[in-house]
Amino acid sequence: MGRMPNGPLALYLDDVVRLRKPHPCGSFDWTVVRLGADIGLRCHGCGRKVLLPRRTLEKRLKVFIARGHGFSPAPVLERAASEQAGTSGAEGVSAVALDATGE
Repeated sequence: MGRMPNGPLALYLDDVVRLRKPHPCGSFDWTVVRLGADIGLRCHGCGRKVLLPRRTLEKRLKVFIARGHGFSPAPVLERAASEQAGTSGAEGVSAVALDATGE
């Protein structure tokens, strides 16, 4: 109940996220500084560090402002294109990789 069907949300160090409620300093934006069962966040307004359980962060997350190191939108684009074309394997992947780069 309430769990994501595809597993936990993919988070990366230096992701910038916007949460639903503001910090007491007034800022909504946070940077991910620690990963694990508990996620470390640093407030953009006052610099305070907090730890939130991953599940709590997933509930409070509104939007990603910027993605950190290690994030690549290519796997998402590849999967979507192969589902549309009805193909799987290397043929669908190479075609999407070219479309994603604009060449």
